[in-house]
Amino acid sequence: MSETYYDEELAAKGRDIQAQLWGEIMKQGGGGGVPGAKIAPEFFQLVQQFCFGMFWAREDLPVKQRSLVTVSQLAALGKLEELKGHLRGALSVGWTREELIEVLMHTAVYAGVPAAVNALNAAAEVLAPPE
Repeated sequence: MSETYYDEELAAKGRDIQAQLWGEIMKQGGGGGVPGAKIAPEFFQLVQQFCFGMFWAREDLPVKQRSLVTVSQLAALGKLEELKGHLRGALSVGWTREELIEVLMHTAVYAGVPAAVNALNAAAEVLAPPE
């Protein structure tokens, strides 16, 4: 990666936050197995620094709350693949299945019923009750 765009301190903060959300695999870098990371690893290093190292690491809102905000925004925007990943992360930082379903249902009030239906359908893969 170009030295111009790499900041080790931000990367370290980003890795730590990503590890809270998705486990130790994220500390290895490279997008944690996200398919796009295979073709654009530098992009995912930048995401780690910018999104997680700069914004998620800010102290005025804890990671757990940022996770819930992210879930609600992704649901409202219809970003369903990202939503699935962030639902997994939300479970890792302490949100319950029931709380997350409630947030996705609440999406209907402000983003519309179709957005909530799509979010719940996507979430079924992650939040399905154990059989």
